[in-house]
Amino acid sequence: MSGHNIESNDTNGYINSIPTSESTQTVNGINFSYTSPTLEGVPRWKIVTEGQPFSLVETMITPGIDTITQINRTITTTSTTQIETTFGQ
Repeated sequence: MSGHNIESNDTNGYINSIPTSESTQTVNGINFSYTSPTLEGVPRWKIVTEGQPFSLVETMITPGIDTITQINRTITTTSTTQIETTFGQ
């Protein structure tokens, strides 16, 4: 939200909508879930000085998944063990 001569109508000044959890989804064997805003919980705004000009720009950006990248990496390692024994009389 941006603007002038405007403020949150909520008593605590909270300006974020309340998120709700979406169900888990599976794509190519990868499970994921995300939250999205509850539009009923969008904050309400009020004019600070009535009769004066005001502006209000409000944008709701919903979280989500844009791309899923699966990286398979194979690492080959070798290990060398050296045992040295000395026999004495």
